Amino acid sequence: MNLTREEARERAALLNVESYDVVLDLTRGDKVFGSRTTVRFSATAGASTFIDAVTDTVRSVTLNGAELDPAEVSDGVRIRLPELAAENELVVDADALYMNTGEGLHRFVDPVDNEVYLYSQFEVPDSRRVFAVFEQPDLKATFRFTVTAPSHWDVISNSPTPEPEPAGKSGTAATWTFEPTPRISSYITALIAGPYQSVRSELTSSDGRTIPLGVFARKSLMQFLDAENIFELTRQGFAFYEKQFGTPYPFTKYDQLFVPEFNAGAMENAGAVTFLENYVFRSKPTKATVERRAITVLHELAHMWFGDLVTMRWWNDLWLNESFAEFMSTLAAAEATAWKNAWTTFASVEKSWAYRQDQLPSTHPIVAEIKDLEDVQVNFDGITYAKGASVLRQLVAWVGQEEFMAGVREYFGKHAWQNTELFDLLAELEAASGRDLKEWSTEWLETAGVNTLRAEIATDADGTIGSFTIVQTAVPEHPTIRRHRLAVGFYDLDGDGRLVRTHRVELDVDGERTEVPELAGRQRPALVLLNDDDLAYTKIRLDEASLQTSKVHLKDFAESLPRTLVWSSAWDATRDGETPARQYVELVLNNVAYETDSSVVMVLLRQLDTSLTFYVRPEDRERLSIAAADRLWELSGQAEAGSDSQLQFVKAFAGLARSEGQLDAVAGVLSGERVPEGLTVDADLRWELLTSLVAGGRFGQPEIDAELKRDATATGQRAAALAKAAIPTAAAKAEAWHAVVVAGELPNAIQQSVIAGFNRVHDTALLEPYAEKYFAAARDVWASRTHEIAQQIVVGLYPSRLTSQATVELTDRFLDGLGNEIPALRRLVLENRDGVVRALKAQAADR
Repeated sequence: MNLTREEARERAALLNVESYDVVLDLTRGDKVFGSRTTVRFSATAGASTFIDAVTDTVRSVTLNGAELDPAEVSDGVRIRLPELAAENELVVDADALYMNTGEGLHRFVDPVDNEVYLYSQFEVPDSRRVFAVFEQPDLKATFRFTVTAPSHWDVISNSPTPEPEPAGKSGTAATWTFEPTPRISSYITALIAGPYQSVRSELTSSDGRTIPLGVFARKSLMQFLDAENIFELTRQGFAFYEKQFGTPYPFTKYDQLFVPEFNAGAMENAGAVTFLENYVFRSKPTKATVERRAITVLHELAHMWFGDLVTMRWWNDLWLNESFAEFMSTLAAAEATAWKNAWTTFASVEKSWAYRQDQLPSTHPIVAEIKDLEDVQVNFDGITYAKGASVLRQLVAWVGQEEFMAGVREYFGKHAWQNTELFDLLAELEAASGRDLKEWSTEWLETAGVNTLRAEIATDADGTIGSFTIVQTAVPEHPTIRRHRLAVGFYDLDGDGRLVRTHRVELDVDGERTEVPELAGRQRPALVLLNDDDLAYTKIRLDEASLQTSKVHLKDFAESLPRTLVWSSAWDATRDGETPARQYVELVLNNVAYETDSSVVMVLLRQLDTSLTFYVRPEDRERLSIAAADRLWELSGQAEAGSDSQLQFVKAFAGLARSEGQLDAVAGVLSGERVPEGLTVDADLRWELLTSLVAGGRFGQPEIDAELKRDATATGQRAAALAKAAIPTAAAKAEAWHAVVVAGELPNAIQQSVIAGFNRVHDTALLEPYAEKYFAAARDVWASRTHEIAQQIVVGLYPSRLTSQATVELTDRFLDGLGNEIPALRRLVLENRDGVVRALKAQAADR
């Protein structure tokens, strides 16, 4: 199953692929579907190679009219192709398997109406699960799909959906014959089929074409689909990107489909983007979730140019796809939509992800060495997305946004429908900006790790600054000292008691010490903020005077972004074991009610939970958790009725509730007897409240079954699976473990819920029997499950809640035995280990 970069390079040197004609029969039952692929390609005459085809059965293989014996040339994963001609036609007739893992062609049955829904997910290497294909991004081709399916279905692919023709004699099937796609990579082809319903619209592209738009969902969710919001974001994104990129939208239509049991947030299939179904809001969402959906819509739209029109040659430049889309989606949100504070969310969400990832033992340069498919499958991480986007933002600040976009426009103009490497983009950016980017690339893209900046400020007796120096440090494992383009902000209290910026200077920080002479002679402010406006990718630490100001006046910042940067600094110091975790808990509980950005509130409450679960001293955890839950319940009553913060406080309270009085309060909200004014207790909130009572020992299987009867939907099934696994008994934990690790038959979404419920404990003694079992099972899980399923288990069931030196020692013994045999598995376990080591360090500092 694993394709190496060397194999891909050798195959690309031999072949030029012209076209695929893919004929699929989706009427053969619930296990397999028919897949007949005709591939036309040129090759070095006399050479041999292979085509990828993950199949249940191969019925026939015909190469240039000659029948090849499937038993001899196919192993169920690859088909050997001997003695190629200069021009070749290959026909592979096979049966392929439907999946329930979110990979390949995923099959789902809606419990509401028993209708079947299918969707494809091909990135990284899973188009081969649907048709025979040279599965690598640099072998682009045209793709023509012909699909036979039940006649009451809708079938969507990259090209516009044609009128179906009747198929067979029963009148229950039809055939859709799509026009060929442009030359694209196989991983962005798509097939979505089932009785999806849709809302239609259109827009006019910059070159005057009418682009049909569609938003799709399952029938049972259509009542909750706010398609007009999706269309509005899409129109705003189209206008912004076409202007910035100087290139019209490259495809003929743009469909956006919300599909069930999706593993990621979305996938940039050309003209047929698939989204996580959670983005169809059947219950009241937080504004943070609505904003995340908006960013995701814009992110996938940006991929239509960067990733789909122009595609990386190999997966080592995956970061170019994802970082660029991440940066552009935030820029578009801030400049072209209602989400004007998008950069605050970026600082709070994306950058915290990047900083965390960059301090793991598995951190890597942005331009990562990708030796094979297993490398790339674990590389969809905070470096590839968030650090890359952060570094691009700093590059834009350095070269100028217009110069940056001018280079991007040239890049699209020269490389449309082709494959590129990093050099191709840098060449255009250098030409447009007049700057030499070779040193920048070496410094930022080819080295790992994050720097930390501090200010050394010498003042006279009257508070006048004598000297101002920015000190830069690096960790020994990643010692690179980098150049940073950043701003320094001075903040003082105004007459209304708000902390406002009174002075700003933008400069380049270079070396271990950078003097800032233009700040000498100015009066020292109440707070000095390095990296103001968040232009640079760096951790910051406040000087002592600024730190004291922040503790008293954090809530008084007039703007959200500088306040978020101070929050980030405080969180970094907590994670690094520099300040006691209980101080951060106190900081959050004293200030979170004043936060105005929903995404920031969401992040702060997550960090509060992490601090209480992992970073405070174990002997104080119960007491501090109960006190924090009491405060959150108090805040939910003080918050504006029906507000976003009220909803978030109630959810966070339910997650922490454990005392008898707290569980009484949760039960009162669920029953309707103690509902905070303005709070809507809808279906999703009911499940969170019920799960709180289950984890607290108040409710059990009868109450779960009753709630599932009330909410007999796919979302209800997932919530019930989580709640069942959260029952605080040894028997419930054993049943959950067996279902996930031993039986291994759960669909991806249900498995994810069971894992979450398994870890939902107030007493970690329930998890102790599974530490050694985890390491005994990890190798077999990795070998026997698909990547997505195995990664869920390896990450989700690692005994991180057992924060002890014993867990570290168990992990080390496993890693010693594993060696370098399975690098992807080793990486995930190493990352898990680092979480425990970091928690132990933080606990030691929690005095």
